[in-house]
Amino acid sequence: MSRIVVIGAGAMGLAAAHRAVQLGHEVDLIEADSVAGGMAAHFDFGGLSIERFYHFVCKSDEPTFALMRELGIGDKMRWRPTSMGYFMKGRVHPWGDPISLLRFPHLSLIAKIRTGLQMFLTTKTGNFASIERKTARQWLEGGSGKEVYNTLWKRLMDLKFYELADDISASWIATRVRRIGNSRRSIFQEELGYIEGGSQTLVDALVSAYTGKGGRLYLSTPAEKVETANGRVTGVTAGGRFFPADAVISTVPTPIISTLVPDLPADSRAKYDAIRNIGVVCLLFKLKKSVSRNFWVNIVDENIEIPGLIEFSNLRPVDDTIVYVPYYMPVTQPKWQWSDQQFIDEAFGYIRKVNPNISQTDLVEAKVGRLKYAQPVCEPNFKDKLPPIQTPIAGLQIADTCYYYPEDRGIAESVRYGRGMAEAV
Repeated sequence: MSRIVVIGAGAMGLAAAHRAVQLGHEVDLIEADSVAGGMAAHFDFGGLSIERFYHFVCKSDEPTFALMRELGIGDKMRWRPTSMGYFMKGRVHPWGDPISLLRFPHLSLIAKIRTGLQMFLTTKTGNFASIERKTARQWLEGGSGKEVYNTLWKRLMDLKFYELADDISASWIATRVRRIGNSRRSIFQEELGYIEGGSQTLVDALVSAYTGKGGRLYLSTPAEKVETANGRVTGVTAGGRFFPADAVISTVPTPIISTLVPDLPADSRAKYDAIRNIGVVCLLFKLKKSVSRNFWVNIVDENIEIPGLIEFSNLRPVDDTIVYVPYYMPVTQPKWQWSDQQFIDEAFGYIRKVNPNISQTDLVEAKVGRLKYAQPVCEPNFKDKLPPIQTPIAGLQIADTCYYYPEDRGIAESVRYGRGMAEAV
């Protein structure tokens, strides 16, 4: 039996800690926040318990389903028919099925055929090694054509990655297309999932199972330094105290690693420092009226500076209309310094542009969440630049969401990686 310290009580850290205690280890799980769950954690939004940052489940997320069955909450998974739209030139156009594609008014027939074929073939592709050296733009323009990229994709990429938009990996974007494209009831009907009670149901079950087996959870305890001696870990200093360890699993964002683990060799620290991230300012609105019938609306409009709206209440049934508005951006952007109210005012104005029937009196409540490290910037051949999970320091493993590549951030990948690191101790 080893003494293990897990840093970070997000989904990956919880999964790692839970698996480690299952294997008989003595485990301390430390978390800087006052609650467990990371990006999946809930907060009280006017009496509604809901995620601070939106989450949904796809049918390919088997690690999530397996863990839920193991925790005895497999019956809490719910599936619902959902739809997507494109807001363009003043109206929301249906999107995501063959009929919507054919009826879409802003593409030529050949462009529709090309993009339909590329998206269909992507859902059937097992791996994307053949496009790993390409950028997303190169892959999309090569398959669907420049007309499709300029009409459907360019504005979305520019509003998420800004000056980094042309650096994004084709494999990363193709994997996202495949995941959503394969979460369907039929070729005509998308179907996404949610956990009854939200992601907090899974977080609570994991915390309960972990502490029930003797695992220790320390909240409001920020990790300060991974301590080492003679080339191996000895523990972690966090919250002003020392936690001894034979092994340490870090799940915090890679940009923090250089400071957290100063004893890493210089070349290793340089590799973590080279991984770029963008932040997110994620707004959550409670409204009296629905914005549209869609779960997700992509927005392509030169006068609207958000890439889309997520009407979460069109997935998880709740009493009010709940809408997420994400502003992704590098934190070097001047807009990152805006006040919460500036974001709220602008985003609600955009909601009213998408649906002019919504008035100021329909706004019930709004909340703003921020993360400095929300999305790794995955360029072509991204996996080649990632340091190994097992570091040069014996007993120290490090991974965050960028290691899911080419998969995007998600609870399923968090579970898979967390459990794998625990089993590697």
